[in-house]
Amino acid sequence: METQQIKQSTWTKLEKLATEYRFGVIAITLLIIGCLGGVTMNYGAALHMWSLIAVVIPTMTTLSLLLAVAPMRWIMNAFIVTVLVDTVVIFMV
Repeated sequence: METQQIKQSTWTKLEKLATEYRFGVIAITLLIIGCLGGVTMNYGAALHMWSLIAVVIPTMTTLSLLLAVAPMRWIMNAFIVTVLVDTVVIFMV
């Protein structure tokens, strides 16, 4: 009887790697999210209420997940959403 290997997606492999190097990933995520949120606010996200809310909610959610030592899947998903929202708001404002 042969054993079958289950193919893992790239996202699953990345999640396992991030879990292994959790503290390094948290430090880098904190640096990127903090700086990107600050740059977004500097470039005018605070001028409009919709852009302020669009930037603050995902940024604070990601930072709260980092502080709460949440599962890496949650942190990585929140990181991707925050980076996407911040870059979209930078180009729209």
